[in-house]
Amino acid sequence: MSDTDVDQDGQKPKGVFSTLMADGDWLYIKGEYKKAIQSYTTALTLKPDDKTCYVGRSKCYLKMGQSENALKDAEASLKEDISFFEGLYQKAEALYYMGEFEFGLVFYHRGQKLRPQIQEFRLGIQKAQEAIENSVASPSSAKLEIKGDLSFLQKDEERAQPIAAILNLTTEKKQQTKKAPKSEKTTKKLLGEFYSDKKYLETLLKDEDLVRGKTKSGERLQDVIQGCLTYLDSCTEFWNQERPIGTQKKERQVKQKHSTKAPSEPSQFLLKSLDDIDAELTSGNAEGSLKKAEEVMKVVQGWPEKEVPNKKEVIGSLHSCIGNALIDLGNMDKALEHHQKDLELAKQCKLPDATSRALDNIGRVYAQIGQFAQAIEFWEKKIPLVCGGLEKTWLFHEIGRCYLELNRHKEARDYGFRSVAAADEIADEKWQMNGNVLVAQAELKLGNFESGVLHFERALTQARLQGDNSAKIVIQKSLDEAKQHLSH
Repeated sequence: MSDTDVDQDGQKPKGVFSTLMADGDWLYIKGEYKKAIQSYTTALTLKPDDKTCYVGRSKCYLKMGQSENALKDAEASLKEDISFFEGLYQKAEALYYMGEFEFGLVFYHRGQKLRPQIQEFRLGIQKAQEAIENSVASPSSAKLEIKGDLSFLQKDEERAQPIAAILNLTTEKKQQTKKAPKSEKTTKKLLGEFYSDKKYLETLLKDEDLVRGKTKSGERLQDVIQGCLTYLDSCTEFWNQERPIGTQKKERQVKQKHSTKAPSEPSQFLLKSLDDIDAELTSGNAEGSLKKAEEVMKVVQGWPEKEVPNKKEVIGSLHSCIGNALIDLGNMDKALEHHQKDLELAKQCKLPDATSRALDNIGRVYAQIGQFAQAIEFWEKKIPLVCGGLEKTWLFHEIGRCYLELNRHKEARDYGFRSVAAADEIADEKWQMNGNVLVAQAELKLGNFESGVLHFERALTQARLQGDNSAKIVIQKSLDEAKQHLSH
C-alpha cells in the first residue's frame, strides 16, 4: 500500500497525520499559531494520544498567551509517559508563564533529574528562581497574591507525588501532625526523592510575603504548605514504623562495616548517589561532590557486569560528575580527562544523550581556558544532538561568543542570528537579549554600525521588559558608543 492509499478500515491515508504534524511545525516557525493549532488539532483526531502533537499545540497556546490551554496539553502529553521530558519542560513553561513560579520550578527540577545534560532545564530553574526572588523583593508583585488554581497538581496522581495527595488532604480536615523522627538522616532516607520537596516547602514557609497569599478557592497558601509538611511527616513516621526491625538492624550493621559491596538494589543506590552528588555541586560544595562521586565510582567499578548491564553508561555519568566538580574547583586539565572518558564511553554504548552531555562539557572546559577553536569544534559536533529550543539558543550563543573571541566576526554574527531565532521560537526574553547583543557586537566589528545600533536597541527593550537594571546600563553604554560611530 502506498503512503497515499486508504487503509482497509476506510480510515484516512496513513501519510495524513505526518503531513498535518509537519504543517503544524512549519506554521509555528512562521508565527501563524492559530493555523498551527488547527493542524495539530486535526492531527490529534487521527492519533488522540500522540504526545509530540500535544507539545506542539501547547507551544502555540503559550505563544498566544493561553497558558491554561498550554498547561492542559502539556499534561496530556504526560498522561501515558510521565518521564516524557519535552512534556515536563512544556508543563514547567506553562506554569512559569501563569505566574506559578514555584510549581514551575518543581517541574524544571524533575526534568533536570531525568535529563541533566539538557541546558533548558538548568536555565528554566535559573529563571524560575530569579522570578521568585524578584516577586519577593517587590511587595506590589502579583505573584505574592497567589491567585493561581493549584488544582493542576491533583492531576499528577499517577506520579504518587506527595504534593498531589497533600492538596486533597488539605480540603479534608486533617488530623494533627504525628511527630517526625528526630534524625534528619533517617527522614531523608525514608522520604527518598520526596525529601527535596520537604526541604523546599520548609523554605517556602519561611517567606512571610508568600504565605499570606491565597489560592483561587480562597485557601491560605500557608495552610496548604503546612498541610503538605504535615502529610510528609505522617508518611515519614508511618514508613519508619513499617520497616522490619531486622531490616533496621541490618542497615546499622552495614554502616558499621563501611561495606563497599554492591547494594542489593543497584539502581536505587545509583539514583540516590547521583542525586546526592548533584545536590552537593548545586549547593556549592564541589569538594563534597567530588569525594562522593569518586567513592561511588570505586563501588560501581567493583560490580560484576551481569548485575549491572549498563555499567559503562553509569561509569560515564560518574566521569561527568567528577569532571563538573573539578571545573568548579578550577582543575581544568583533570576535568577535561574525565569528560573525554565520558565521551568515549558514550560513543562505545551509542548513547546520544550522554554524547551530547560530554561534548557540552568538553566545550565548556576549552572555552573557560581560552581555547576557543577547540570549544567550537566540540560544540558544533553537539548541534545535531540538541533536543530543545532553550538548549539550542544557549549553544548557538556560546559558539558565537567563541567566534567573536577569535575575531571571526561573520561567523559570530551568523550564530548570533541563529541564537535569536531559537530564542524567538520559545519566547525567551533573556536569550533574545543575549543573542541581539552578540549580533550587535559582531556587526560593529564588521563596520555595519546601523545594524549594530538596531540590535542593541532590541536588546535594550528586552532588558527593560525583564527589569534587568544591570543589563540595561551595560547595553545603553554600548548603544551610545555605537551611535557615536554611526554619526561619524
